[in-house]
Amino acid sequence: MKISQILDKIDENQLFVPAFQREYVWKRDDVKALLNSLIHEYPTGTILTWETNSPPELKGNVTYHENMGAVKLILDGQQRITTLYLIIRGAIPPYYKEKDIVNDVTDLHVNLETLELQYYIGKMMESNPLWINLTEIFQKKIKPYSLVKNMSKNGEISDELEDKIHSHYHKIENILSFNFLEQNIPIKANIRQAIDIFYIVNASGVNLTEAELALAQISGYWPPAREIIKNKMFSLQKNGFDFSLDFFIYAILAVVHHSGKNFKKLHSEDNNEAIQSAWKKLDEQVIDYVINILKSRAFVDHTKEINSIYALIPIIVFAFNNDCKMSEKRIKKAIKWFYYSQLRHRYISNLQGKLDKDISVVIDSENPFDELLAIIQSERSLEIQSDEFIGIGVNHPLFNTMRWYFKSKNAVCLTTGISIRINMGKKYKLERDHIFPYSALRDLGYDRTNKHKYQLAQEITNRAILTSIGNRKKSNQSAHEYLEDVSRTHPNALELQCIPNDPELWKIDNYEDFLVKRRTVLSEELNSWLDGITTMEAPEIALSIEELISEGESSNLEFKSSLRWDYVHSSINNKLENVVLKTVAAFNNTDGGVLIIGVDDGHNILGLDRDYESLNGDRDKFEMHLLQRISNKYSTDYATKNISIKFHIINDREICELEIAKGTSSLYTLVKNKDGQKEEKFYVRRGNASVEISNKSEIENYIKDRF
Repeated sequence: MKISQILDKIDENQLFVPAFQREYVWKRDDVKALLNSLIHEYPTGTILTWETNSPPELKGNVTYHENMGAVKLILDGQQRITTLYLIIRGAIPPYYKEKDIVNDVTDLHVNLETLELQYYIGKMMESNPLWINLTEIFQKKIKPYSLVKNMSKNGEISDELEDKIHSHYHKIENILSFNFLEQNIPIKANIRQAIDIFYIVNASGVNLTEAELALAQISGYWPPAREIIKNKMFSLQKNGFDFSLDFFIYAILAVVHHSGKNFKKLHSEDNNEAIQSAWKKLDEQVIDYVINILKSRAFVDHTKEINSIYALIPIIVFAFNNDCKMSEKRIKKAIKWFYYSQLRHRYISNLQGKLDKDISVVIDSENPFDELLAIIQSERSLEIQSDEFIGIGVNHPLFNTMRWYFKSKNAVCLTTGISIRINMGKKYKLERDHIFPYSALRDLGYDRTNKHKYQLAQEITNRAILTSIGNRKKSNQSAHEYLEDVSRTHPNALELQCIPNDPELWKIDNYEDFLVKRRTVLSEELNSWLDGITTMEAPEIALSIEELISEGESSNLEFKSSLRWDYVHSSINNKLENVVLKTVAAFNNTDGGVLIIGVDDGHNILGLDRDYESLNGDRDKFEMHLLQRISNKYSTDYATKNISIKFHIINDREICELEIAKGTSSLYTLVKNKDGQKEEKFYVRRGNASVEISNKSEIENYIKDRF
């Protein structure tokens, strides 16, 4: 379909976008790349459409009715088509509102001599008539002959340049005739099938996140979901708390399925009632409750102060499960954990894995925030060292920790004496001021030519929090003069922001001594404050199943690819069950251990699907079969008292953890020898293998010593 036809169909209400599609999120670089490809006639991908008589809810102000007949929907390619509408029409397409356009990508210019694309730069473009706004070309407000004529009036223009202007102008016009390759979903498809296809097209995760794809699936069985969640998002934005739609889907997944990563659990229509019920509680009670705890007790005034908003998810889960009734002690523990989750970068990597683990702790633990803090402490010391401040800038979580601490002390703007909490009016907006002006430090060599010194000039220990009006009054006043004035007019202000009250350190020649002193003061006071929020217990932290697997096989840990599926011959092999039973006996006869089924020797997660298929069943049938085999071999009493079975999901694959207790009596295993005769074997663990002790007297001595 030609681009001109696509845009016309949008204007004529013949082409729509379903409500489950995300907002317009492309950035300027994405737009430049698309237009550059179109100008040069490079491939730009396909679009996926669906013509249907039973569409889902549509974006915009259009409500489908039967008189409209079959309508065509854009399922994939919406970001590209919206980009073209914005640039070519110079307006927002009818299926969006202004607040749905996350980034302003208009005002794109092209140089008609070079075909270079750039967003408007005044100094570069004002004096060069060859830079033309693309929208004005498409709207025919600029014609090539008029441009050439005007340029000729101001001086000679070569024939070569004139030809280029005409040629390049027509290249841009020809974009309207560009054909997007269109793939169609059959008209007979239903909404569920169409969304499944949409999911498959985007399942690589490059274009859409897993949360966005999950929201599309949710919208299939709960059509107004996207708009309802967006309304909550916009209402929170007005109060300074700016969350993405992804955040809310993480929250739904967490409270409904107690997971931080398995978004496919939200795809089934069976979730409909549970999700709507959970969202009602999240919307009307839980999210506001948690945010108000942050505002009133943790001194968090807006999400710009939070390095990872996903630390709110475990707190939301706890509040949800406790009907927003948290004791004073629980609130303090949650806040303390929240601070350290930011300070120690809890979610800077492996977000889904860590969130999944933390949610499980909240669900299962009697003292969840104590345990969550212990997990952070097991990875890195909680104590802040003074050298952690060296060279770090305002984007580091230490700066936000400083700010929260200053607020807890009722710190004030050094210039105005006004509180550094959120204040009324633009003049009192908070800013991060250099105590020692950068201009003065730059003159002493603390500039970009010396990376280390530049970082010292920008270090957070050279920052104070001022109101906007206070910062303007201060301007580039020297630190010595400024701090002397502050100490006279607002005597406690310096102490409240941990600024050394030693005039010698305020002199620019002593700048680095000032930094050393303030680092020490900050580290000591922050540690004392954080530690004093509340007392936390120190629970023992068990290894996660992922951590256990990464440890590798040992005397008390073994991996088996399967219970009965032979991966070598791609068939059922019942003899493999005997290998599992031999391992059970070996662990029993030694010091106990863990057997993980569904993981190979190389730590690869294979899962249990093949075993499930071989039994024509699922997890329950697998567990019953395994316990029955152990009972038949070693007795029901043994299987009941000595065996514990758990299942885990890693990377969407289920594995089985079989914990075998250290036996109180020996186990012999009845196996067939080469002649087909049954005989008893005695197995023990040696290193990471199960081995047989065949000598009778050696067995007797072992049993005597062991049991």
